[in-house]
Amino acid sequence: MIEPIFQNDSYQLARKLLDAAVLRQDAIVSNIANVETPGYHRMDVAPDFAAQLKARLASGDVSALADAPAPKLAEDSTARSLRPDGNTVEIEHELLAMNRNAVEYDYLTEVVSSNLKQLKLAISGRSA
Repeated sequence: MIEPIFQNDSYQLARKLLDAAVLRQDAIVSNIANVETPGYHRMDVAPDFAAQLKARLASGDVSALADAPAPKLAEDSTARSLRPDGNTVEIEHELLAMNRNAVEYDYLTEVVSSNLKQLKLAISGRSA
């Protein structure tokens, strides 16, 4: 009965992007922890996740969005080593990524929360 409520585009997209934001935060933490590790390569959410999600969203089929693959971590192939030890982590880049990810996470939790508040309102008839 309540299944269709959670099938709207914004809720499904926010759920998937929220999963990616959590995984990205794990990657950022790992990158910062390994900033001095020789040969460590920067990690991030695999770039094909966004491409697959965008393609499924463009198809217009909400069920395709719900069945989109989960985000995965991958080595950041765009990160270049500027250090002689081969480490590709730049602390300034990671701190900026952490701040951007926190803003994205906050926004996505608001989207999901508003969907849940609408459900609560529909069930109880009260917004509080």
